[in-house]
This record gives sequence, C-alpha cells and structure tokens, in this order.
Amino acid sequence: MAHRRQHRRAARSGTPYPEALAAFDERVRLITPGQWDSPTPCTDWSVRDLVNHLTGEQLWVPDLLMGATVSEVGGRYDGDVLGDDPVAAWTDAAEAARQAWAVPGATDLTVHLSFGDVTGQYYLDQLTTDLVIHTWDLAEGIGRLTRLPADLVDYALGEISGYGDLSGSGVFDPPVPTAGDAGPQTRLLALTGRRDGGDRHGG
Repeated sequence: MAHRRQHRRAARSGTPYPEALAAFDERVRLITPGQWDSPTPCTDWSVRDLVNHLTGEQLWVPDLLMGATVSEVGGRYDGDVLGDDPVAAWTDAAEAARQAWAVPGATDLTVHLSFGDVTGQYYLDQLTTDLVIHTWDLAEGIGRLTRLPADLVDYALGEISGYGDLSGSGVFDPPVPTAGDAGPQTRLLALTGRRDGGDRHGG
C-alpha cells in the first residue's frame, strides 16, 4: 500500500501475516488456466498482474529486513516475476518472506522504505493489510471465496480505519457510502473504494 500514516502503536506480536498469506495462497491455487487474464476490481490489473504484484511485494521482504535500501535493490523485482509457473513463483516468494518475518526481532528492525525509515512492525502491518484487500480482489477476479476470514477482515479494518481518506494517495478510489448496519467486510472494502457484493459466487 502506498499510503503512509503515522504509526503510533508500539511494536506488538500477533499481526496475522501468515494467515493473510494463506488466504491469498488458497485463492491463487483456485485460478484456472483460462483466468490469468481475467479482470479484477483493480482496474489496470488482470488476475496475473495482481498475483505478480503480491509476489513482488513478498520478494522484497528478505532484502528489506536485511537492511537493504530501495535504491540498493533497484529494479530486481520490476516487471514480470511469475515466469512460466506463476503458482510456484508465488509459493516460493511467500515462503521466503514468511521465514524472514519468523526471525526473532524482525518487527524491531528499521526498514528503509521508499518514503522513509519505518519499524519492521509498521512494514509488517502494511504488508498484511495489503494482502487482505488484494485477497478479495483476487477472489472477485476468479469468482471464488469472496467472503474473507473474519479475523483478517477485523484486523485490516482496524488498520485501514486509521489511514483517513485513502483516495488522496492516488492508489484508491474515493470511499463508498455504506449502510449503517453494514458488516465489517463491506465497511473495509468501502474504505478502499470497493463495493462488496457479498459472497454471491459461493465457495
């Protein structure tokens, strides 16, 4: 997510990053051969583009947690990182990122992001929230499992609610109005300019 907010919360454990990886992974494995070029709620991204984006984000993790700067990594992960086996590319990147975060003290590190230095915890929270939102985008793109795990929704909603109007970042559409009794997933998606159609696809 390109938007930055003041990260006031102290470092803590319990960010559901492994669970967010698993939710995205579950949907990656449901993509049929004919769906890689299908559109997603991210206007400019096909299913393949979306998986490529998330794979690229995970590829950055080991380098950044080792102290590399964005300029030092350079264009290593630009363009297509999926190759001829997108599922394998995603799987390898996700596992390497998961292992990097599992190292004790990772959330206490200083991470050099494009907009400045942040704590590892901030970076982890940002990655996790991005995974949750894009898991829904992928689910919509393939028409499967559009109802996200409640714990991930609650987590991401807590994060997103602190960001303010995300449309100012240029990454998100303006927030979508919701009914007063709207559920957590509908409210989460609305804050990012998405309309939740419910789990109309089943699964």
